[in-house]
Amino acid sequence: MAVDNPRTEGPHAGLLDWLAGRRVEYELHEHPETFTAEATARAEHIDPRRFAKVVGIATNDGRRVLLLVDAPDHVDLAKARRILGAADVRLLTEPEFAALAPECDPGTIPPIPELVGVPVYADFALRDAPMLSFHAGSHRYTVHVDRAAWERTSGIAYADIAQGDETPAWAR
Repeated sequence: MAVDNPRTEGPHAGLLDWLAGRRVEYELHEHPETFTAEATARAEHIDPRRFAKVVGIATNDGRRVLLLVDAPDHVDLAKARRILGAADVRLLTEPEFAALAPECDPGTIPPIPELVGVPVYADFALRDAPMLSFHAGSHRYTVHVDRAAWERTSGIAYADIAQGDETPAWAR
């Protein structure tokens, strides 16, 4: 039995309007349904280190923030705490994360502060990619953007937030 879920019918319309309105070059891609950033990168036949995984964080003082790391990496919560100047941070629960963008499938929020109303920090490892890919609000759609244009227009900040060994992700 098919479940009627209008959110999976297409990409986040606000995202495409936002990109077009700011003249950010992008390509919209449809792929088989995937549920992890790495699986999406594989479905798109792109380097997982150029696919931005969005992670939602809450601070002890009530702030919400989106953090971006490349698909294989994980967010280092201790680094996030220091960067955000918070006494404590935690991952958002699925309902909290979904509430940031209820028009998106769970886990597919595009990293655009203006669309979700929270700041976005990206790991340094993503900074040098000429093109960057991320979910477009659906488990079936991604966008590939000109990273520099997305960066200039979105107002994101870069920080060392990925978990790793002695070598930070951005220095690999």
